[in-house]
Amino acid sequence: MTDLADQTRWLDAVAHAALIEQGEVTALELVEAAIERIEQLDPALNAVVMRWFDHAREVASAELPDGPFTGVPFLLKDLGAHYAGQAMTGGNQALRRAMPMSTLDTTLVSRFKRAGLVTLGRTNSPELGSVPVTEPVAYGPTRNPFDTERTPGGSSGGAAAAVASGMVPIAHASDGGGSIRIPASCCGLIGLKPSQGRTSMGPLRAESGLSVELWVSRSVRDTARLLDAVHGPGVGDTVIAPAPARAYANEVGADPGRLRVGLLDHHPRGGSLHADCVTAARHAATLLESLGHAVEPGFPATLADESFTPRFMGLWGTNMATGIEGFGTMLGRPLEQHEVEPVNWLQAEHARRVSGVDYANGLAAVAEFRRATQQWWADGFDLLLTPTLGSPPVPIGHLTATGDPLDVMRRAGDFVPFTPAFNMTGQPAINVPLYWNDEGLPIGVQLVAAYGAEHVLIRVASQLEQAAPWTHHVP
Repeated sequence: MTDLADQTRWLDAVAHAALIEQGEVTALELVEAAIERIEQLDPALNAVVMRWFDHAREVASAELPDGPFTGVPFLLKDLGAHYAGQAMTGGNQALRRAMPMSTLDTTLVSRFKRAGLVTLGRTNSPELGSVPVTEPVAYGPTRNPFDTERTPGGSSGGAAAAVASGMVPIAHASDGGGSIRIPASCCGLIGLKPSQGRTSMGPLRAESGLSVELWVSRSVRDTARLLDAVHGPGVGDTVIAPAPARAYANEVGADPGRLRVGLLDHHPRGGSLHADCVTAARHAATLLESLGHAVEPGFPATLADESFTPRFMGLWGTNMATGIEGFGTMLGRPLEQHEVEPVNWLQAEHARRVSGVDYANGLAAVAEFRRATQQWWADGFDLLLTPTLGSPPVPIGHLTATGDPLDVMRRAGDFVPFTPAFNMTGQPAINVPLYWNDEGLPIGVQLVAAYGAEHVLIRVASQLEQAAPWTHHVP
């Protein structure tokens, strides 16, 4: 690598922006350094599936918006985030062949641009973001920088691998069942799933579903400052999270006070949990106690409800069906069964057999689950602490090598027992990288706050970052 590519490899986005603001480098020089790192590192990882390098050079050479991240190199996930004049395939093989061009920017992408970020391309995602690993038929598997025989998680696995390996300091991610927090755990990053309605899903997607969008980053301050730049409703949004009392950047380093934290260090519904994940959660509990917080065993009783999984999967399968139809719209014709991965086609077929009454009853059950779960915070807890995952990063092919789509979903459920519930409740949750196992693999922990309380998560994550820094853990 050239000196600049090497010297800036492990800097966070705030530090990148400072170099430009202080006149030490130009935006184009930072973009060229990131391109160099992608070209050198990505052949082993397969994180970046679309490269817009000439476009990025043009953007960096022109007059950029005066934002908090002016000139900082960035990557978009290949799912959901339309960027006018560039392709998006959602990890689907038919769309990869057709490469349909987006005609508009989504609201969030327009805000990324306004913040000054320069997008270099798209990162790998499983088809429709449907599984917690990143191994689409269309592009092949993305590999974990800490162990290339293992997954970086999913569905934002390409984004996490790119940031963890030092290609770029920050990358877009989305989360419908854990897809920000899962890869952040696998790759040793900060991954904040915001409250439903904190960031706009406009203009094409409803903000009342399971999914939200944000990014993965190496530092808490990156996440806080970019959240300041992009949060708030878009035109026509009807689910709108309460406005923060002050800038999220001001929460970094702020005293969170003495918080009451519930610890869930076992599978809430009786399944198995890897010892490393238990250790990571208990290690975090001890650290929180040393910082003055009150930690006690406890979690919402709803998380132990066996009816949770069918409720979640009813909505998830419907997402697959509407996603496949959306792909057909982009392609200009309906997709055929052989053009969709079996696990997604099966879920969509099941969703098509559900009646309108069944779906309405499912939504009512989810609303009941949401209110009953959030009551736990209303009754006096500030945070829930859990492992983020049920095991360390699984080997490549662990989920996708099986020929049985139902087995894929069962294995996926075993891997991610803690994240999907909070997509149903709409609460903010964050992965914090506090523990590495004996094999050198990151084992993340999840903190969940009350709806709208991202400021609490940022304060506590910042406190943990100062007490137990993690940026020296690099692949």
